[in-house]
Amino acid sequence: MSDPVLAAIITATATICMSLLQLRFSLGKDGGARMQAPNGRRKGSRGPFAVLVVIIIASAVGGFALSQWLTENERVSQNALQHELQDRVDQITRTANQLEQTRAGARAEIETGILRKLGTDGVVVLATVGACRPSLIITPASTPPGVSSESAPPPAPTCAESEANTVTLCATIPVNATITEVELYTRPVQSDTPWSTSRVMAGQESGQARFAEKYVESPDSPDTRQVCQSFAHWSTEHARVARMVVRYGI
Repeated sequence: MSDPVLAAIITATATICMSLLQLRFSLGKDGGARMQAPNGRRKGSRGPFAVLVVIIIASAVGGFALSQWLTENERVSQNALQHELQDRVDQITRTANQLEQTRAGARAEIETGILRKLGTDGVVVLATVGACRPSLIITPASTPPGVSSESAPPPAPTCAESEANTVTLCATIPVNATITEVELYTRPVQSDTPWSTSRVMAGQESGQARFAEKYVESPDSPDTRQVCQSFAHWSTEHARVARMVVRYGI
């Protein structure tokens, strides 16, 4: 049983009890008056019962009204509490969204700073290309004067540029980046020559090796693209290292 209904029952009970007490006193007074006046019995016999019925009905109506009033107050309080809780939830949601947006903005700014620094320093790509292995060794038809054909050393094998070993160097950069410079370097594998003195131009031959004249761009993902440069090496004496540095700005 809820508190409003219990309060209405208690109120109605108290009202009925008070009404019964008042009715008892009224009946006592009415009985005394009838003893003094015998002719007044018929006249006032129905009055107290009518008053009792009216009081009972009034008590029931009052209790029901009180119950409805208390229930309505409780409903209003619950609705107010629900609205307050919903406001709190909305506020927490807005705060969480703002924090998420702030975090996403800070993350994007940090990532942009890192990419900008990487573009300034340059994306470095290295590749090692082995010595060329010719498919055919051609022996000379005649030997030099004074040298017998038996003692003459065999000619060293060579590769033509068309037989060169090739490799493609690719650097990944942001899709919205602007390429500022593509630096190309090459040197033998065992060489200690600094890279700064081993730079070559695109299309320039160096030690039987050559980079392509132009780099090629191709999409890699929705956020990145690739910058690729081909390298050919046809020396049969040693392997070479090719190095490409791509610099860009955002």
